[in-house]
Amino acid sequence: MVQDFNIGIIGAGPAGCACAFFLTKLGFKPTLIDYSYPLRTILPTGGGRCNLAHAEFDFKELAKNYPRGEKFLYSVFSKFGTSETLEMFKNIGIETYTQENGRIFPVSNSSKEVQEKMLQAIKQCKIIKEKALRIEKNGIGFKVVTDMNAYKFDKIVFSIGGHNGYEMIERIGVSVVEPKPALVGLVTSENFSSLMGTTLKNVMNNETGITDDMLFTHFGISGPLIYTVSSIYARRKHPYQLSFNICPELDKMNFQQILNDNPHKLLKNVLSEYIPHKFAELLLDKLNILSETKSHRVNGEMRDLILDKLNNFTVNIKSTKKDGETVSAGGVSLDKINSKTMESKEVSGLYFCGEVIDVDGFCGGFNLQNCWSTAYIASQGLCDFKN
Repeated sequence: MVQDFNIGIIGAGPAGCACAFFLTKLGFKPTLIDYSYPLRTILPTGGGRCNLAHAEFDFKELAKNYPRGEKFLYSVFSKFGTSETLEMFKNIGIETYTQENGRIFPVSNSSKEVQEKMLQAIKQCKIIKEKALRIEKNGIGFKVVTDMNAYKFDKIVFSIGGHNGYEMIERIGVSVVEPKPALVGLVTSENFSSLMGTTLKNVMNNETGITDDMLFTHFGISGPLIYTVSSIYARRKHPYQLSFNICPELDKMNFQQILNDNPHKLLKNVLSEYIPHKFAELLLDKLNILSETKSHRVNGEMRDLILDKLNNFTVNIKSTKKDGETVSAGGVSLDKINSKTMESKEVSGLYFCGEVIDVDGFCGGFNLQNCWSTAYIASQGLCDFKN
């Protein structure tokens, strides 16, 4: 038996639930379809604290934090940016605070609270716990077939996230840019298992000029710097090489003078004042310099080799960490979406919001901001549709 509804939202993640919230404010009662519990994907965000947004209130500056989608988001963020996001959460009873690095969190530091209060705010909406399998364009409306039933909708909001399910819309003529992992650890040719768990602070990636922390893992490299770089290079063909300035601080200091001031100190211990001990040993090993060498025995050639290796520490990237990505670069092609309404230019009556579109941001609340903002625009795009 096919059931009739006005507006269907496929995907009850952050974008889908936010769109449902905005639609209820406009007098609609949308129906959400999701095979799992609503807003489950929000629970691990921000380390369980839920990094809701970022304290950048200029919409053009905010859009610069998206390797894909910057210009597309100008129109979106000019109508619903950080200020509007904070007002939305205040309206559903969530107070926020801002860290020094600009990341915005709920005062409770609880993703669970965000989940509960958002679901409370859309309690009048119908949530169907079934897996959507197929969408059929049916005249001016749609038929959604799930693993258990079939439903008719006049309009559909597609908000399944960025990892799978695209075949449903590709079958009805929607153009999709192949998703690639972003914000992900990188698998290296080099074996860094001896450094596993070691963090290098304030490392600069020479290709991008970005500085942040880098973590060595059992598979290669990870951490905030690597997430950003992996996002920028999400569509780069493997293998490729990256170069890092490991200790910009030491580069600016007179290394020879440091050696002169500590003539009887072991070289590895001198370096360990600036970089982790394990990394100092690995660095010297790569240069075939004995770590037990005393400073007064370091000649000019050895000194320059060390500085050059610190300034240009190269790593060969084989692949991304499988199943490690938090977001994907790719999705519904932006030139096939009306940025003022989030409606498909290829299939009328079909709207998109969240990570399902070809937009992805850096760490720091930017990907959730994309969810809130595009959800709002989609709800407004549906505003002219009368019950």
